[in-house]
Amino acid sequence: MELTSLSLPPLSAGGEVITFYSYKGGTGRTMALANIAVLLARQQNATAPVLMIDWDLEAPGLHHYFVHQQENKPGVLEFFEACREQLLRRRSTGLAIDDDELAHEVLAAVGWEQYVTRVDESSQLYMMRAGRFDDSYPDRLASMQWEELFYACPALFRCFAERLSRHFRYVLVDSRTGRTDSAGVCTTLLPRKLVLMFTPNRQSLEGLQALVTRATTYRRSHEDEQRPLLIYPLPSRVDTGDAAERAQWRRGDATQHIPGYQPGFEELIRECYGLQQVSLESYFDEVQLQQNRSVAYGEQLAVRLDQGGDRFSMTRTFEAFLAWLAPGYFPWQSGGEIALLGSIGASRCALEEGGSAARAALQPLAHDLNLLGELYRREGKLRQALAALEESLSLRQRSLGEDHADTLASKTNLAGALRQQGRLDEAQFLDECILEARERMLGTEHFDTLTARANLAATLGLQGRVAEALVLQDNVLDTYTRLFGPDHLQTLGAKAARAELLLQRGDLQHARAVQEQVLAARRRLLGAEHADTLRSKTSLAYTLLQMQELDAARSLLDAVLQAHLRRLGPEHAETRRAREQLIDVQLQLGVPTDEAPLVPELHQDAAMDDYGDALVRPLRRPVQAAASSAWSRAADELLALDGHLYGSRTPPR
Repeated sequence: MELTSLSLPPLSAGGEVITFYSYKGGTGRTMALANIAVLLARQQNATAPVLMIDWDLEAPGLHHYFVHQQENKPGVLEFFEACREQLLRRRSTGLAIDDDELAHEVLAAVGWEQYVTRVDESSQLYMMRAGRFDDSYPDRLASMQWEELFYACPALFRCFAERLSRHFRYVLVDSRTGRTDSAGVCTTLLPRKLVLMFTPNRQSLEGLQALVTRATTYRRSHEDEQRPLLIYPLPSRVDTGDAAERAQWRRGDATQHIPGYQPGFEELIRECYGLQQVSLESYFDEVQLQQNRSVAYGEQLAVRLDQGGDRFSMTRTFEAFLAWLAPGYFPWQSGGEIALLGSIGASRCALEEGGSAARAALQPLAHDLNLLGELYRREGKLRQALAALEESLSLRQRSLGEDHADTLASKTNLAGALRQQGRLDEAQFLDECILEARERMLGTEHFDTLTARANLAATLGLQGRVAEALVLQDNVLDTYTRLFGPDHLQTLGAKAARAELLLQRGDLQHARAVQEQVLAARRRLLGAEHADTLRSKTSLAYTLLQMQELDAARSLLDAVLQAHLRRLGPEHAETRRAREQLIDVQLQLGVPTDEAPLVPELHQDAAMDDYGDALVRPLRRPVQAAASSAWSRAADELLALDGHLYGSRTPPR
C-alpha cells in the first residue's frame, strides 16, 4: 500500500521530547497527554507543531481522543519494524560504521513522515498511532524485541528523538506502564522531560522512585546519553472533597504509615540531582489533577469541553501544570518566581523591539527584577539575588535618578543582599547613601529614615563596629518607643535588632534580658507559633547556648521544631533548620539524637514557661559555645530576617 508522507519544514530552534509515564494504570495518563497536547498546539497563535506518539502498544488508546483518522495508517510498531529491517540489511554487509551514523542512515531510509497524520485542522497537532490494528498486530507486536533493537543500534532511539525534535516544538510520548523494555525506551532514552503521573498510593510512588533512579543513573553513567532529564510529578484522581485525606497523602502521616508524596519526591530530587534543599510546596499547591466526572467515561477532551476555563475546571489545572512544564522551569521553582520570570521575559522582548513599547517596559522590568531579587534573597539564593537587584538598580538610576523613591528601594534591597553575602563595605556605602537621602528628603523620624538607620546599624555591627551601631539602633528604638509605645511591633523589631548587637559585643546578660522581653511581648501579641515569635525563641536559644545553658536552649528549640512540624511539615526548610539546631544542642548535651525525646506540645501562657525549670537545672558538662554550621549561619540569618522585617512593612516598589 502506498503511504502518504507528511511534509513539515524544520524549526528554527529545536523542540523537545516529553514522556508521560505512570507505574500503574488508571491514572488518566493518556487523557492528560491528549489535553496538554491540545493546549500546547494552541500556543503561538496555533503555529507550534506538536506531535503525540502512542507508545502504549499493548493497550493503545490515544487515537480514540481524535476522530476522523485513517484507521489503516501505520504507526510506532510499523516504523520500528522497518527500522529493524534496515538494520539487518546494513549489518549483513559487514561494513563497520559509527553508531550515530548508522542510526541516522536507518531513520532517513525509513522516514517518519509517512507514519504521522494530522488530527486537528485548527492547529498543527499531529499523531503517530501505536500501529495498524489488523489481524496480524498481536503477533507482530509479540515479535518486536525492543532490547534486541537497542543492542543492534544503541543510538537509534536517541537519534529518533533528535530527528523529530527538528520538526516539532513538542513531542509527547504516551509510555507503557510498569517495568517493560518499551517503558525503558520511553523514559530513559527518548525524553528531555519526564511527566510522572500517579494516584497517591505506595505502589505507584515506590515504582516511580525506582524508575527515576534508574533513568538518571543511566544518563549519568553513559557518555553518549549525558543529556538533561527533568522530572515533573503529576498527582491525579485527587479527591477535592476530602481536604484531610488530600493533605494526608501529600504531606504524609506516620501514624497511618503513609509516606507522603511531596516529601518523597523532594528527597528523590535531592538525591538524583545532588541538591541540598528542594521544596515542591509551591508546585504541588498548583499541580494536582482533580477527579472529574465529566471526563471519567469515554474519551472526552476537557480543554474542548470547558467554556472559559474557570478555576475549578480541568483546563485551569492543565494550564497551571504547563506553567512549569512548557518553559522548562524546575518543579522546585516557586510559582511566584516563574510568574516574575515570565513577566521579565516579556519586558525584555519589548525592549528589544524598541520604540514606545521599550519605553513603557522599562519601569515594569525594573520593578519585577527588584521583586525577583528579594524573592531570591529570602530563599538564600544570593548570587541570583544580587544579579537581579543590581540590574534593577541600574535601570532605575538611569531612568529615575539617584534620589527617586524606587531607586532608593532598589538600593535598600541590594544592600541587604550584600550584607547577607558578607560584602559589608559595599553594603555600608549603600546604607550611608540611602540614610543621607532619606534624612534630607523625609526628615529624621520618617519610617523610611528609621529603616535606613537600622539597616546601617546592622551592617556596622557585622563589621565589628558595634559601639557605632548601638548609637544608631538606640536612636531608632527611642523614636519608635516615643511614637508608637513599647509594645508596638516596630518597637519590638528594633529591640530584637538591639539584642543582636549586644550579643555581638559579648554582652550576653543584657542581650538575653532584651530577647526575653521581646519574646514575651510577641507571644502575647502574635501568638506562640507566629513566625516572629519562633524567631525570637531561636535567637534566645542561641544566646542561652553561648551562656552554656544547654537544657534551656534545648527546650526552646524543641518548641520551635514542634511548631514548625505542625505549621510547615517535616520537610520545610525552616523545619530542617530547626531540627539541625536542636540536634547540635543534643550532641553537646551528650544525648543521642535518635533517643532524645521531643518535648510535648506546650500550653503555658508566659513566654518564659517555654523553658521553665530548665533554667535551674545543673549543666551536664561544660562545653564551648556552638560553632557548628547550623549555628554559624543562624546569627547572620536572624539578623537578616529582622532587617527584612523592617523592610516588609512598606509596599514593594
